[in-house]
Amino acid sequence: MPAAVKKLPSRYHKYALPVCTTFFMTFLVSGVATYRVLGWDVRMVNNWMASWMISWAVAAPTMYWVMPLVRRMLDRVIEK
Repeated sequence: MPAAVKKLPSRYHKYALPVCTTFFMTFLVSGVATYRVLGWDVRMVNNWMASWMISWAVAAPTMYWVMPLVRRMLDRVIEK
């Protein structure tokens, strides 16, 4: 039976991990921050989406460049 959606090759894992991680992280954090400022209101949805898009645009490239550095630092302090 053929798969409905073709999977990505494993070589794309190092790119997909930071992108997906920042997608969910900024989604939640910007939602919580916007809720704390505006409460649960119709205005919240528009402000939250704008806040999320801006924070993701900053976080995704940052995660892409910082993740290898963090891995190397953790390799020094975590026993294998």
